[in-house]
Amino acid sequence: MGVLLGSNHLLASKALQGRVGVVCNPASVDGQLRHIADRISAHTGASLAAIFGPQHGFRSDVQENMIETGHGRDDMRHVPVYSLYSETREPTEAMLGGLDLLIIDLQDAGTRIYTYIYTMAYCLTAARKHGVKVFVCDRPNPIGGVAVEGPMLERGYESFVGLYPIPMRHGMTIGELARLFNDEFGIGADLEVFPMQGWRREMYFDETGVPWVFPSPNLPTLDSTIVYPGTVLFEGTNVSEGRGTTRPFELIGAPWVVGEHFAAALNRHELPGVHFRPVVFEPTFHKYANTSCGGCQIHVLDRASFRPVETGVALLEAFRACGRDAFAWRDPPYEYERHKLPIDILAGSSRLREQVEAGVPVREIARSWTTGVDEFVKRRRRFLLY
Repeated sequence: MGVLLGSNHLLASKALQGRVGVVCNPASVDGQLRHIADRISAHTGASLAAIFGPQHGFRSDVQENMIETGHGRDDMRHVPVYSLYSETREPTEAMLGGLDLLIIDLQDAGTRIYTYIYTMAYCLTAARKHGVKVFVCDRPNPIGGVAVEGPMLERGYESFVGLYPIPMRHGMTIGELARLFNDEFGIGADLEVFPMQGWRREMYFDETGVPWVFPSPNLPTLDSTIVYPGTVLFEGTNVSEGRGTTRPFELIGAPWVVGEHFAAALNRHELPGVHFRPVVFEPTFHKYANTSCGGCQIHVLDRASFRPVETGVALLEAFRACGRDAFAWRDPPYEYERHKLPIDILAGSSRLREQVEAGVPVREIARSWTTGVDEFVKRRRRFLLY
């Protein structure tokens, strides 16, 4: 028997009553691929009154990042659809008007910068302001709940890709994060988390028995999601992170790179659990659209030993080394931040960029995260559900 999701727990309870809004997208399905909005619509004790969509839209049909989606109406379910990646990231009083309950059923990616967890945080904030109870349906962390890695977000670098001081790979489920945000970081909403049944912290998504539905357009596979905590850093550079290919975040490259030399140099580092295969690819959109890029595909050979954030830093250093006149940090704006460099808000401070620019060895950079990670692991303990 596979994992039973929090939505199964909620739908089987007597707690679902009244006029309900649901924050969801196409990945908001159960183990039988039934969508949460349809299940609420068919529920005898509740009525679906509104749908809220995160980044990429309720239907996840907007491919590019940083493209806002509009409000609309769902003609199948006959309810308004509000975009929370629009002129507002926080539901307004008008959007929440008449709701007895707001349900959040979003599939997180296990990485601090993934915006769905901050959509959840803003929903908790709005619900507290306007007196609406919130149910969060828990879902697996697709890359497991054991490993924690990467730099902490530092004060002054808060943004829509990082509101709270957590590490890049946090090792928590979205329900556990809801508890952490609500209590530790003082949101104070009327919150109840509906836990999963059968999920264990060491599980990756493909061990849950739940069908994979990509949570956003550029995380099409679990493989992309496993490398994402490190290669998402390339959104802060002029190197292609593989958007516009069939393997985003696994394919990394740029026009000035010779893939064979690049991959060979990386493999000499003998980073744990990973092999870099030389590639040439041509994105169909985004950076370097219709331009040949050399680089590598990241092949994870051992998930238990693989360290995605350390690997991402090694890649940053390698691209900078092989193209000092060509490599560049991306300029703002980025995800509603108009002043700080994108790499800094992605990394959570300017420290990682400064370490890379100073030539600090990769393993020394990784060691510099240890204190913050250790403190976070202790801090998160009382919010864990499994």
